[in-house]
Amino acid sequence: MQIQQDAQVVVIGAGPAGSATALHLARAGVDVLLLEKDALPRDKVCGDGLTPRGVHQLLRMGVDISGEGWRRSRGVRVHCDGREIDVDWPATGHYPDFALTRTRHDFDELLARHAQSAGARLLTRTKVTTPLTDAAGRVVGVTAVGQDGEQVEHRAAVVIAADGAPARTALATGWARSTRTPMATAARRYYRTDAFTDDGYLHLWADLRCADADAWLPGYGWLFPLADGRVNLGLGGLPHRRHGNTDLRATFREWVARLPAGWKLDEATADSPLRSAALPMGLNRRPQYRDGLLVVGDSAGMVSPWSGEGIGEAMEAGEIAAHAVALALTRPSGSRREQALHHYPTEVHRRWARHYLLGNALAEHVFARFGYRPLFNRAVMSSPATTRLLAQLFGHLRS
Repeated sequence: MQIQQDAQVVVIGAGPAGSATALHLARAGVDVLLLEKDALPRDKVCGDGLTPRGVHQLLRMGVDISGEGWRRSRGVRVHCDGREIDVDWPATGHYPDFALTRTRHDFDELLARHAQSAGARLLTRTKVTTPLTDAAGRVVGVTAVGQDGEQVEHRAAVVIAADGAPARTALATGWARSTRTPMATAARRYYRTDAFTDDGYLHLWADLRCADADAWLPGYGWLFPLADGRVNLGLGGLPHRRHGNTDLRATFREWVARLPAGWKLDEATADSPLRSAALPMGLNRRPQYRDGLLVVGDSAGMVSPWSGEGIGEAMEAGEIAAHAVALALTRPSGSRREQALHHYPTEVHRRWARHYLLGNALAEHVFARFGYRPLFNRAVMSSPATTRLLAQLFGHLRS
């Protein structure tokens, strides 16, 4: 074994969380090494949507959102019990009044290269195998296998795990997720259709039935138009309180068969297989720092229990983490550095505690039992003030 590529900070995973963290660290003058197990670009199961809060983070990162590949939406069109209502994103003065879609196939690479251009050292096809710890159990680096198959140690003052829902680094240190927070599952498929070429909205269905039980889907369906002439069609759900896990694939097939024929969503226009993934919600690792290791994004369960959206939260947490780490590295190792690192979970709690506390409660007592349909009943959908409030809550646009 050889020791090489030491850095001040090692970031594991070049998804939105890791790339955002590496970008902000590099801009602060920190020597940061960003490790990604796959080659880029690579696919990722996702809705491909960014709420205005996520768009805000892209702007803070200096990402050009005016070029090809981006598509704007002015709001959400909610479908429920035969009714439709268009809910525009609010003009808050703090966040943009539009959302974006872009396929994750090139979105993650765009962010990783953006971090690289800011000074982060990016290594792809480099799989982290184990965290390195000192005699006191503090994480002081990682062991990884590079694209040449050689095992390498990367030592650092701070390690940041942004390695997705499996959270292998955190688990390897004995850091299990909380079982009290929701864990959803989502499935999506791409279709190529011209039916939504001029559509300015994202679409959400709150009235889907489970294929394997006489119950409403404890989640919702979506249709997000993309800039390349495709749509991302998918659904997500929590384990049902009474019926357990939902057969998302069967539910998806039955739902697609009921959609309007004019939308051209069938096997002839399908542009990918149906793929699924876990959605760790509700901040399932708290606090988000311990013993030299910070967790960011899905590895910290940062997916919103309201909407299932996690990209914006991942990028925002990356900025918070980078600020705390950059400050910590100005101090000698010891209690003062630890104080700065603990600012990261403190700031996450300050910004997000109420949003996740209420969302987790609703996920447990409402969404997992009755789905999203109760929130979009006739009384709610006929009240502009109430629908605006729901848009703010679902988009994480309220503090």
